Amino acid sequence: MSAIVLLVVGVLAFLTGVLIYSRFIAGKVFKLDPEFVTPAHEFRDGVDYVPTNKHVLFGHHFTSVAGAAPIVGPAIAVIWGWLPAFLWVVFGTVFAGAVHDFAALWISNRHKGRSIGTLTESILGKRARVLFLLIIFFLLLMVNAVFAVIIANLFMANPGAVMPVWGSLVVALIVGFLIYRTGAGILIPSLGALATLYVMIWFGQDVPLALPDFIGFGPTEAQLAAAGGDASVAAEAARADGQRVGWIVILFAYTFIASVLPVWLLLQPRDYVNGHQLFVALAIIGAGVIVVNPEVVAPAVNSALPVGDPSWFPLLFITIACGAISGFHGLVGSGTSSKQLSRETDARYVGYGGAIGEGTLAVTSIIACTAGFAIYLSRDVGAVQGLALWQQHYGSFEAATSGATAAFVNGVGVLASGIGIPESVAVIFASVVVISFAATTLDTAIRLQRYIIAELGVEYNIKPVQNRWIATAIAVVSCGLLALGLDRGAGGMRIWPLFGTTNQLLAGLTLLIVSLYLMRQKRPFWVTMIPMTFLLFMTTWAMIINLQRFAGTNQTMLLVLGAAIFVLEIWLLFEGAAAIKRVRAGATGLAPEPAPDEGT
Repeated sequence: MSAIVLLVVGVLAFLTGVLIYSRFIAGKVFKLDPEFVTPAHEFRDGVDYVPTNKHVLFGHHFTSVAGAAPIVGPAIAVIWGWLPAFLWVVFGTVFAGAVHDFAALWISNRHKGRSIGTLTESILGKRARVLFLLIIFFLLLMVNAVFAVIIANLFMANPGAVMPVWGSLVVALIVGFLIYRTGAGILIPSLGALATLYVMIWFGQDVPLALPDFIGFGPTEAQLAAAGGDASVAAEAARADGQRVGWIVILFAYTFIASVLPVWLLLQPRDYVNGHQLFVALAIIGAGVIVVNPEVVAPAVNSALPVGDPSWFPLLFITIACGAISGFHGLVGSGTSSKQLSRETDARYVGYGGAIGEGTLAVTSIIACTAGFAIYLSRDVGAVQGLALWQQHYGSFEAATSGATAAFVNGVGVLASGIGIPESVAVIFASVVVISFAATTLDTAIRLQRYIIAELGVEYNIKPVQNRWIATAIAVVSCGLLALGLDRGAGGMRIWPLFGTTNQLLAGLTLLIVSLYLMRQKRPFWVTMIPMTFLLFMTTWAMIINLQRFAGTNQTMLLVLGAAIFVLEIWLLFEGAAAIKRVRAGATGLAPEPAPDEGT
């Protein structure tokens, strides 16, 4: 089947969601009010609460929630075939993910920019709020650990991406200064920054950068065994460990600085530029699909999985989190985006539209990994052997997980070369796209984790952790230890199934909070209740399967983390059931929705 069919069907489905379903939700369910005084105006402080142009805010929100996950998740999930992955991305985005993101942004905006974790106390009670905050902490811990490992691996595999990625941060700082200190418009500086980035990408292939071997690891017994006793091969694997550890340490040092800076200085301008970059990437991939017209060689449903590999049902729904629905988006929407919303009516564009953009990225990832990557593998060996190589690359769930970014990057390289872009440059471009979005999520997530740690400090009256510097340091150190704790970072991607499960659990609980609020307001709560029920059922089932797998493979760290999260989940589900009963009886502690002119 032609990849063009997937692209057209996906885009048409997303347009239908934007033009019809999101308009219904905005007008009949959330009842957006253009006169409502948003928290960005009410609490304006120039650091976190900053009224922001909706296009700039879209760039921040879009790139913060996109990250690497809508690329990596689908790139892994196609091991089960392209059809389950494609259907979940399309229907999950339109009816669950985009609704979730829109809802989290809106309910936070209606309650003075309070985070979903804080709102939990009003709806489920004080005990549930602490449980919710702990789940959020675990999720952010895994988000940051996984994304740091992904970035480190991409730096090592594509050293030509190092200069443009770090150079773009300097350019973003300059853009932020120009916009917010000199009053310059944002469009021209951001386009100039984008052009500068592409110049650096072009030269990146000639200026590959790698870390010096300043971390001298010796080979492990596992590396010696994998190398068949060849000491030189094992030493090379140990050297790669040192490179990875070095990059992870540098990345977390960067996130410490980035997460305490004012949002206008780095976060907003860099995200706005990355928003442009994402649209360019989607245009290049889309044009490449139309020109190259590649065939989707992967099976629609893969019935030849190796013995012992997990079935797509229910694990598909946690493997593809971002790109369909993701609890992390609710943290961004209620954590940073709601504090920058200038007009309430912008929430539809930023929340629902941002998720649709991410779903589009997920569709292109499916195409790149099932069509473009197959061409990459078959060029020198023929289509039949190329398909065999594709099946070998996706020979097991573990192989699919470790090779996900390689499949996407090389697949995009092939598609981009079809429209005249040199493949070597296109590979660096694709790497920069993944790294840029992952880095955006990384420092946004560290900022959010600082908020969570500070909230827990207030809850338990621990004054030192209420300090933003100390809270940020705790966040950075804990995430770094998790990233490095699995085979010197080499096993970091093993966290992915647990990350996906926790992510979807949080999305379901966020939809629960919104559903209870809509029930109280006597509005159509089925919009959020139906996806909530589906998601919590699938997440609970998937968590049980993962815990069994972690126990069977002696992955003690993941087993302990997963068990703790599972206990919190069950506890919160009981709290939610009790809250639904209270709401139906007409008793809840949630404050009434403020009038449109409240706060003026």
